[in-house]
Amino acid sequence: MPRDGERPRAEEFFARDPAKADKAFFGRESHADRRGFLRGAGLATMSAMLGMTIPYHRNMPQGLIPAAFAADDVLVGKDGLTLLNDRPVNAETPAHLLDDAITPTARHFIRNNGIPPESVDPAAWTLTVDGLVDNPMTMSIDELKAQFEPVTMALVIECGGNGRFAFNPPAKGNQWTYGAVGCANWTGVRLKDVLNKAGVKSDVIYTAHVGADGHLSGDPGKLPISRGIPIGKALTDNVLIAYEMNEGPLHLMNGAPLRLVVPGWPGSCSQKWLARIYLREVVHDGPKMTGTAYRVPNRPVEPGEKVEEEDFVIIERMPVKSLITNPQNGAAVGETVEVRGHAWSGDRTVEILDISKDFGATWQRAELDAPINEGAWQNWRAEMSFPQAGYYEIWARATDSEGDSQPFAINWNPKGYLNNTMHRIAVRVG
Repeated sequence: MPRDGERPRAEEFFARDPAKADKAFFGRESHADRRGFLRGAGLATMSAMLGMTIPYHRNMPQGLIPAAFAADDVLVGKDGLTLLNDRPVNAETPAHLLDDAITPTARHFIRNNGIPPESVDPAAWTLTVDGLVDNPMTMSIDELKAQFEPVTMALVIECGGNGRFAFNPPAKGNQWTYGAVGCANWTGVRLKDVLNKAGVKSDVIYTAHVGADGHLSGDPGKLPISRGIPIGKALTDNVLIAYEMNEGPLHLMNGAPLRLVVPGWPGSCSQKWLARIYLREVVHDGPKMTGTAYRVPNRPVEPGEKVEEEDFVIIERMPVKSLITNPQNGAAVGETVEVRGHAWSGDRTVEILDISKDFGATWQRAELDAPINEGAWQNWRAEMSFPQAGYYEIWARATDSEGDSQPFAINWNPKGYLNNTMHRIAVRVG
């Protein structure tokens, strides 16, 4: 068992409750002998993650982790992610493993609110679009592909609570550090094309999204999460209904076989295991759309200040942010090192990326790439030299197209959302 404050490893999760672990990771709970599990969706998912069949699967005991997955802090089908929570499964990617310009599927973070559905067969999946539309529709994934233009875009998804670990007083929830973000290539169809074909009625102001994942309680009448977005955002060009990730199938934990991708807004808007979209004449009030969920105070507040529920507002665009992906925090480096990373800012672009080695006394301008498409993060790099051996911190600060820059101090809020303070890493020279 992990010591107090430590995060559970995948093997420990399976050892404690193998049936529950099978359910959480593979989408179906195994029986005592696992044979039923390994005849159905569980076997299909496990085989897909391995990339091949398992000839002797009938001999596998309950809760066994294939050796291909059995390494410290590694989740099935993922490379080096850190497990924050096992019910539901949530895992982040260490910053240095996000160095790729496009985030590999194996290194994209996981944010679940419920239990993944048992059956995720793309051939049997359907999406219903209804509510305040002229022509309600129910379509298979093949029909989506046939009826609408396919689009591939690099798009950022970031959890609204990314960076929550730094809040003081602490905020409840997954204690994400920096790794609840990724920018994969997503292939799908534009949400606006689907909505336009359905016919958006004039009084629509909001979408509502429904996934096929189950509530943690097991109650089939409850949804773990159902969020929505203003219709204006839904009708932009880079909100996708995605059925591929990095030119391959979606990973089970990233919403296979169908999900929304709403770049630049909290990742909770990007409904996974997407089964239904309906249009409403009011702001959607599904689970985690009301109260204080994914909301912040409508004004700056003091750390620890009590805020009345009516003073919270829904989070829309995410703030300007940057991430240092090389060198790794704590690394030993030479007198000169290439510093690189990514920067992004909601629906805006990043215009300037500066780095500092002297605790912010002076700043060095980095080379900053333009986004490859609207909604993608921007890659940056710079050569940094150090005057002598010793301990240094490298700080990164992004400034966006509206002049907003990352702050040094955290802007506290009760739920621990939107931490966009400058990313800092330590290096040792010489």
